[in-house]
Amino acid sequence: MVDYSFTYADLEYFLLILARITSFIYVVPFFSMNNTPMRLKIGLGIFLSMLMFQTVTPHETVVYGTILEYTGIVLKETITGFIIGFGVQMCYTIVSFAGRIMDMEIGLSMVSLMDPTTRDSTSISGIIYQYMVTMILLISGLYEYLMKALADTFRLIPINGAIFRAENLFTTVSRFMSEYIIIGFRICLPVFAVMLILNAVLGVLAKVSPQLNMFAVGIQIKVLVGLSVLLLTASMLPGAADFIYTQMKKIVVSFVEGMM
Repeated sequence: MVDYSFTYADLEYFLLILARITSFIYVVPFFSMNNTPMRLKIGLGIFLSMLMFQTVTPHETVVYGTILEYTGIVLKETITGFIIGFGVQMCYTIVSFAGRIMDMEIGLSMVSLMDPTTRDSTSISGIIYQYMVTMILLISGLYEYLMKALADTFRLIPINGAIFRAENLFTTVSRFMSEYIIIGFRICLPVFAVMLILNAVLGVLAKVSPQLNMFAVGIQIKVLVGLSVLLLTASMLPGAADFIYTQMKKIVVSFVEGMM
C-alpha cells in the first residue's frame, strides 16, 4: 500500500518549488506558447514539481513568522523562476529581430502576420526563421538542457536562498544586448550585404537612365533577390541556432550566478 501522507512543512516546501517551476514554464520558450493548453502547462508544472520535490533532499524547513513573510518567500521563488526563464526568452527573440531587419531591406516590412504562439504581429522572414530555429533547437535537445538547468538551480539556489544582486543582473543584461545586436546582424548579414550592393547598382542606373522609374523596378528586384538570398542561405540556420543555443547557456549561467 502506497503511503500518501505528508506533513504541513512538506506542503509548504512543495508549494515553493511549484512557484519557481510554474513561473519558469510561463516565460521560457516552447512551453509558454499561447497555443499550448493551459491545463497542459499546469499539469507539467505540477508533475515537474513532484519530481523535484523527491529529488531535492533534504527538505529544509521554511522559517517564517507570519503569512506575509511566507507570501514574500513565494514571491521570491516566483521571481527567481521568472528571471531564469526570461534570460532564455531574450535569446529566443534574436531571430525575430533579424527577420525584421531582413524585411526592412527586402521591402516586406509593410506585410505582417499574426503569430498564434505569441499573439503579436511579426514579419514574414521573422516568423519563418523563428519556426525553423525552433525546430532545430528542439531537435538539438534544448528542452532537455532547460529542464536540467532548472533542476540545477535548486542545488545552486536553495529554496528561500536567492539573493538578487541588481548590479550583476543589470551587467548581464547590458552585456547581452550588445551580443544580441551582433548575433542578429550576423543572421541577416547576407541579405543586408546583397541589398546594399543592389541599392548601389540601382542608384547608378538611376543616374544613367533618369527616365527609368527605378522606384517601381527596384521594389520588384529587391523582393526577388531578397527571397533568393533567403533560399540560398537556409543552410546557415543551424549555425545561427548554435549561436543562440550558446547565448542561452551563457545568460542562464550569468543570471543564476547573479542570484547566488
